[in-house]
Amino acid sequence: MAVGFRLGFVTGATPDKWARVWRERYPREPLELVPLTEADQEERLRSGSVEMALVRLPVDREGLHLIPLYDEQPVVVAGLEHFVAAADEVVLTDLGGEQLVRPHASGWRPEAEQLVWPAMSEQEAIETVAAGTGVVLVPQSVARLYHRKDVITRPVADLSPTTVGLAWLVDADDERAQRFVGVVRGRGVRSSR
Repeated sequence: MAVGFRLGFVTGATPDKWARVWRERYPREPLELVPLTEADQEERLRSGSVEMALVRLPVDREGLHLIPLYDEQPVVVAGLEHFVAAADEVVLTDLGGEQLVRPHASGWRPEAEQLVWPAMSEQEAIETVAAGTGVVLVPQSVARLYHRKDVITRPVADLSPTTVGLAWLVDADDERAQRFVGVVRGRGVRSSR
């Protein structure tokens, strides 16, 4: 039996279409999908616990191959009664007096923020927001994944999109990695790189 090929994927990324193609083309090479958090994505890839990973940028590119795949719109998640529910989209200055329950990757913080929150996952942050405490900024895919009926999401127009990319170690650039790159890039079975 062939050794499994482990593909990590950060919260919100959707590897399903590529996994389906892999399994059709290479049925004797099992593909294992491994959920990763944004906080541990790079460490898990560099430690070898996954061969490749769908990561949310930025990551340290030293020693990595990286193919940017798509951008994600950042959104604010707030309780249903929050003022952002009345808007189609917001800008960061609209959120200046709000309590941010989880740091955003951009480093943006409301000027009024004084509380320091314990580290929490995206899901925990959205649950905290649903309880009526503060807001959280996350990629649209994360907000969809943890959608609740008691929260509202709105695009944040002046926050740069986040990028999801496919990453793997330069030292692990083998035939399987290149075949998976071919799957992601939409190459046919007989296509060469």
